[in-house]
Amino acid sequence: MIRRNFLKVAGAVTLGMSLSTAAMSDTVLRVGSWLPPTHAQNAVVWPTWAKWVEEATEGRVTVEMEYDIGHPKTMFELVEDGAVDASFSYHGYVPGRFKLTQGIEQPLLGANAEAASVAHWRVHNKYFAEANEHDGLDLLALFTHGPGQIHTTSPVTSLKDLESKKIRLGGGVQGVLGERMGVTAVGAPATKVYEMMQQGVIDGVFIPMGEQKSQRLKEVAKHVVMLPGGMYLGSFAMFINPDFMAGLSEKDREAIISVSGEKLSAMAGAAWDAADIEGVEAAKEDGVAVTEVTADGAMAIEFRELVKGMDEEWLESVADRDVDAKAALEEMRSIAQSYAK
Repeated sequence: MIRRNFLKVAGAVTLGMSLSTAAMSDTVLRVGSWLPPTHAQNAVVWPTWAKWVEEATEGRVTVEMEYDIGHPKTMFELVEDGAVDASFSYHGYVPGRFKLTQGIEQPLLGANAEAASVAHWRVHNKYFAEANEHDGLDLLALFTHGPGQIHTTSPVTSLKDLESKKIRLGGGVQGVLGERMGVTAVGAPATKVYEMMQQGVIDGVFIPMGEQKSQRLKEVAKHVVMLPGGMYLGSFAMFINPDFMAGLSEKDREAIISVSGEKLSAMAGAAWDAADIEGVEAAKEDGVAVTEVTADGAMAIEFRELVKGMDEEWLESVADRDVDAKAALEEMRSIAQSYAK
């Protein structure tokens, strides 16, 4: 398993190392990102993969980052259209197109993001790839962020306290949870949460702990409830334009594939896990009231009751995909839980 000390080393790898050799490379691979440079995805994941790509292609392909290029839901189209060569996004931003990806988001998985990401990649290739939800894209990785927790401007002592509260939801399983809790859902990309909370537009957000640091939520969301294992794990994809890949030599194409897939999925998940640890530390240092609920705590029991039947609802929602979603969900959980051990 990928350990946190590896990620600290990886985080020290700057994209400048790749950019400094871009002029000497045969091909520059342009990656578009919608998160700030300080976020783990941009500070650790893409730079580490960039280094892997440069080494695997012996310098013939280097990676160049482009920041703040649009709403995260547009990343799929930007890559399909060739505006950038590669990017990543959250599946929940595009409801309807991505249904099977919500399997990994279902509550009570009992594993961290690294383990979930490995399960996500393996099960997708075994069960879901044939449904072609990523049509027009070549997948580089599938991963999840860490456990989604409750961040609010006022204390929460019961899930009932969230009823009618204005909560930013990013789509996917978050939407199902919000509906069951009776919240007033507010849609917006994660990059707008700080501003919306600061201005009183929303009362809270469901999001992983890493955002307490990377998005500075510790300044505006002074109350956090951490449920054991979180409420859900958000599903993401890293992807590349098929025409870009086709334009490479077979040797370089295979080199990029060799440093992507499960290897990249695991690394991405682990980076977000490490960011969550840092986020918890940053929140506590900044005086955020962090309530860590135990497995037998009242809110944990309340949550388990709340999510009953969600598996069945998801299975029904993907019936039109013509895949064995039930077997896939069981295997996903088995892989994640055994990997986590």
